[in-house]
Amino acid sequence: MKIDSHQHFWKYDPVKDAWITDEMKVIKRDFLPADLEPILFENQFGGCVAVQADQSEEETLFLLDLAKDNPFIKGVVGWIDLCADNIGERLEYSAKFEKLKGFRHIIQAEADIDFMLQPKFQNGISQLAKHNFTYDILIFPKHLENAAKLVANFPEQKFVIDHLAKPDFKNKEFTDWENGIRAIAKFPNVMCKVSGLVTEADWNNWTKTDFTHCLDVVTEVFGLERLMFGSDWPVSLLAASYAESCEIVEDYFSKFSKIDQDKFWSKNAIHFYHL
Repeated sequence: MKIDSHQHFWKYDPVKDAWITDEMKVIKRDFLPADLEPILFENQFGGCVAVQADQSEEETLFLLDLAKDNPFIKGVVGWIDLCADNIGERLEYSAKFEKLKGFRHIIQAEADIDFMLQPKFQNGISQLAKHNFTYDILIFPKHLENAAKLVANFPEQKFVIDHLAKPDFKNKEFTDWENGIRAIAKFPNVMCKVSGLVTEADWNNWTKTDFTHCLDVVTEVFGLERLMFGSDWPVSLLAASYAESCEIVEDYFSKFSKIDQDKFWSKNAIHFYHL
């Protein structure tokens, strides 16, 4: 059974979802479990992890309601205000939801590049492990240095980097990204999602070879024990069908053993998120 460790659901709202620009009109609509379930089945997936796209606790509850009614949603990565003064109480409440596996903050959108190093944010991170919550790191390459400082402070916390930290596939400028990803991969409590590849590429002109170098790097530094697949559906529809997104990584990882492929496609996500 394959697991898609990273996808989204939403009821489109032009205010809440203002990040969806006119050039992204293909995703300017609702995307709900009934849209994804047949696609997962067609591509031999047994389940998925729904990840927050809006920074509100209402979003988290929305995803948990979907997960309750749709067994193929195996887990939810929600949002919580990690900087809140009452974060301890909020996490105690959140721990009651069996399918709530962890949290994410859209750090890439913060104006302050040092956002993740502020004391209040780190205080929030420090309280996740006691509830066995994971943390998804959503950043650009410029944030990798600070991300490494963050994870160094919390060796018992389980982290995963979303979308390979978004290498610049369009311009093929990988030096800073590679230096940063090699540094953060040295921390054994950090995993990496092979997700969102086509979204960071030229939507209309990408080829599979655009991703080879970065896949080589993350496979070398994380190993097959710390990589997992994520589609980033429906955002990925900006550049590729679900099947096409899968095919990129299927082709790349086909050279590895069946045991290693099973880790990448399912076992790592199941273990990381306690699915």
